[in-house]
Amino acid sequence: MNKVFISGNLTRDPEVRYTQNGKAYTRMGIAVNRRVSKTADNNQPTVDFFNLVAWEKTAEFCGKYLVKGSHIVVEGRMQTYNYEGKDGTQKSGIDIMIENVEFGSSKRDSGGNVGKQNFNNNNSGNTKRNFDEELSGENIPDDDVPF
Repeated sequence: MNKVFISGNLTRDPEVRYTQNGKAYTRMGIAVNRRVSKTADNNQPTVDFFNLVAWEKTAEFCGKYLVKGSHIVVEGRMQTYNYEGKDGTQKSGIDIMIENVEFGSSKRDSGGNVGKQNFNNNNSGNTKRNFDEELSGENIPDDDVPF
């Protein structure tokens, strides 16, 4: 099973691009704090950086609503790739392919609705929503929130 859950802050603004066939995608970076055990000699906080890739509706959502520094929670899968470095040597890397992304909480938003919105890469009709309406500040009863 190849499943990843990761929570952190975006390191750059998502920029939506399109393939020659018109398929939307975006590449982003995420910084994730790593907890250090109390018994470790070096008790300094550590940050890990990962590459994220989103496609189609998820990519468009990310480009529209996320900015550098946004705290997000991502569900996805890991995918390796190979490339040739500038020095001509073969290198490899790992991307996290986003299947579901949710806004995480922020210091500014300590209880508003914005931190509770999510979007997944499932193309079924019931996941297409008007996020402009959802983010308008309308109070949503707790019974209507699916998580």
